[in-house]
Amino acid sequence: MTFMDSISACFSKYITFSGRARRSEFWWFILFLIVGGMIAGAADAALFGSNVIMLAGMEFSYNAGYFANIFSLATFLPAWAVEVRRLHDTGRSGWWLLLWLIPVIGFIILLVWMIGKGTEGDNDYGSDPVA
Repeated sequence: MTFMDSISACFSKYITFSGRARRSEFWWFILFLIVGGMIAGAADAALFGSNVIMLAGMEFSYNAGYFANIFSLATFLPAWAVEVRRLHDTGRSGWWLLLWLIPVIGFIILLVWMIGKGTEGDNDYGSDPVA
């Protein structure tokens, strides 16, 4: 699956939480999210600059983030759906995404599962997307 095929597949399955997603679909879409977030953040910084606030005697700088917020809202559901479908490909329920609530350990466990190869052949969540 190519970069553009992955983006197309994830947006065409905008809120499809059933089925399976191969590794290439998931990781190309994650790359799209990272690059898109960086571009949106750069556009925010270029157009709106940054705001500075004083809090407890310290100076903090932040962006208003209009483009980044719009990008995040537009891609939240497809990202969530492809994560669930990726877990389905490894034979796990989408409820395992709740591991994100465990600060470091949850991220590591989910990362290992997302990197791992999916189950070969059919499983409880559908047919093999590679076949």
